[in-house]
Amino acid sequence: MKKLFALSLALVMTLSLAACGGKKTEAPADTKTETETETETPTTGDVKVAVVLKTLASEYWGYVETGCKAAADDLGVKVVVVGPGAESDIEGQVSMIEQQIGAGCDAIVCAPNDAGAAQGALQAAIDAGIPVLAVDTNVGIAGQTSFVGTSNVDAAYEGGKWAIEQAGTDAKAVIIYGQEGDNTSNMRMEGYEKACTEAGVEVLAKLSGNNLTDGATKAMEDLLSAYPDQIDIVLCHNDDTAIGAMNACKSAGVSDITIVGFDGNASAVKLILDGELVKATVAQQPYEMGYQVVEAAVKAVKGESVDEVINAPVQVVNAENGQAYLDNLEAMKG
Repeated sequence: MKKLFALSLALVMTLSLAACGGKKTEAPADTKTETETETETPTTGDVKVAVVLKTLASEYWGYVETGCKAAADDLGVKVVVVGPGAESDIEGQVSMIEQQIGAGCDAIVCAPNDAGAAQGALQAAIDAGIPVLAVDTNVGIAGQTSFVGTSNVDAAYEGGKWAIEQAGTDAKAVIIYGQEGDNTSNMRMEGYEKACTEAGVEVLAKLSGNNLTDGATKAMEDLLSAYPDQIDIVLCHNDDTAIGAMNACKSAGVSDITIVGFDGNASAVKLILDGELVKATVAQQPYEMGYQVVEAAVKAVKGESVDEVINAPVQVVNAENGQAYLDNLEAMKG
């Protein structure tokens, strides 16, 4: 039985960058590498799953990693989780994919920073008959076993609708999207634009924040300079972006603005409850996605049927439901 709410979000060990089945290197419990952690239970069987995430250097991807580790414990399999230091490191992620496949694993999971680049690297796994699964962001390669994640278009649409309900249909919006060319960023931008178009809200401009707080701060500074006293809504690619936009607004003395993030990170929800400029975040279920994708990978290895798409629901977290949402996250630590 899944232990979805009884698992610690704390990371339990740090390991050297090894492929599936590689030799472990013991490390103090309070340390962690920037690129990899590995989980192996005493009852580990022969199934080895490699998980290559966009990065491990963010709260959101930490939740995905923890879900993967929980599945490893519950299912008695070995899971290696790796990721580059930043989502912009496309080449580094491709190298990690190649390393994991080359070392030998029974299934590989990927959240691609660039779907096209990941497809080229993952083709070797498909050619070798190794199940390939995508999590959070679809790889979309022919022969892919399953995609576990959220409809980013629909989720962003809900976030955009909520912001417009708060600011009114005469509001004007800007969008700070993620990494250039990233499919997730494109889909979230599409969802935000759809909500604005339907409500008759003008989108003044769209700028990339490169998935970084500092990048979003710079983008927001440029937007405030280009459209002084005109911006009512800021629709952001993720919560780090929302925090960056908030920092720029506060520095500029702007207070009458509605900023919406995406991911449902606890840090963003706490800002919402504190009455900061970040007013909402579109919350995915990264822990659940991590658990479900490893679960699906193990089924695929065993030859069991796996759905091609496994949907994860979302909710718009705001001041009204934020505390309940945080309580739910806290319950996972118990």
